[in-house]
Amino acid sequence: MIQKIWYQSVKLFLKIGLHFYAQKIIIKGRKNIPKKGAVLFAVNHPNALMDPLFVTTFNPRENHFLVRADVFKKPLIRKFLSSLNLMPIFRIRDGIKQLSNNDEVFEKCFEILKKQQTLIIFPQGGHSRMRTIQPLSKGFTRIVFGALERFPELEILVIPVGITYQNSSVYPSKVCIQFGEVIDAKAIYESTIPAKAILLLKEKVSTQLQKLTVHIPNDEHYTTTLIKLNNANVDFTNVDLVNKMIAENTIPNSKNTPIDYLKPLYYLILLNSIFPYLIWKRFSKNIGEIEFIDTMKFSINLIGFPIFYGLQATILIFFLGTKVGLMYFFASIFIVLFYTKSTQISAENSQNLKVSKET
Repeated sequence: MIQKIWYQSVKLFLKIGLHFYAQKIIIKGRKNIPKKGAVLFAVNHPNALMDPLFVTTFNPRENHFLVRADVFKKPLIRKFLSSLNLMPIFRIRDGIKQLSNNDEVFEKCFEILKKQQTLIIFPQGGHSRMRTIQPLSKGFTRIVFGALERFPELEILVIPVGITYQNSSVYPSKVCIQFGEVIDAKAIYESTIPAKAILLLKEKVSTQLQKLTVHIPNDEHYTTTLIKLNNANVDFTNVDLVNKMIAENTIPNSKNTPIDYLKPLYYLILLNSIFPYLIWKRFSKNIGEIEFIDTMKFSINLIGFPIFYGLQATILIFFLGTKVGLMYFFASIFIVLFYTKSTQISAENSQNLKVSKET
């Protein structure tokens, strides 16, 4: 009971923070999520830890996650992440000997599904800002079919989830989360031999993901297509329209970047938040993977800004009175929210095409 209250409290806190961080959050297909039963959500992975935050925060179910094991190295962080239903998954780069630890993790996943709970998994095997669906690994099929082998009476549904950002490393941005159609994993498992069942489930998930998020085929035309889309300043969160442009080669001509008339307000926010901003500038130099930029920004915004505003408000209360301090605190929050929801957002800079294909 205590763990559930803790989980829901953190979820609410994150939800509020995400509304302050993202200009617009579009949720589609939430009706496809069953209220009960074992469900595995198969999600594309363009933006590091922001992806599980968005998917679980706007998902009515209480979810369990598989995330890269290296974030569990520090005991305090491990304890915190475990309290939020996160579990480590080991990769080859973590060491061959570490891979055997996945057997224990998979056993936990089987039990979670047996209890009619949910899992969130990123079947591409790593995060990447590329606007394409990479070939899926078979790890998620091992969990699904392993659970069905262990518990033949179990019904497991797989729901692909596409997450698309207008610009995943710029604040603020827009994001679209689309929950796809339910896939009956048990029907696939019982319809054919295991090897074919694995391929069939991977194909069904991949096909849906290519429709649920912007998918540019990863061929020799990928970079050219992406540059055209960026130059046209398309709204990537309008997934169906952008995918239609790609398929029919009807990408519009280049458009000028809209003028951001609220830029002075942005600089006012920076001035009012100078110490959290300096912390960000200090830590941003050590971010080795571009996909983690947004995660670090959000973390500092979520924790650093409210604390800093609170400290400044306390100083004002001490010298100028409670009324002035409270007015400053709430005005600071309102200005951030107003800017977040009102400023112009452009597509990614075409010159910034360097991406990480796997982590």
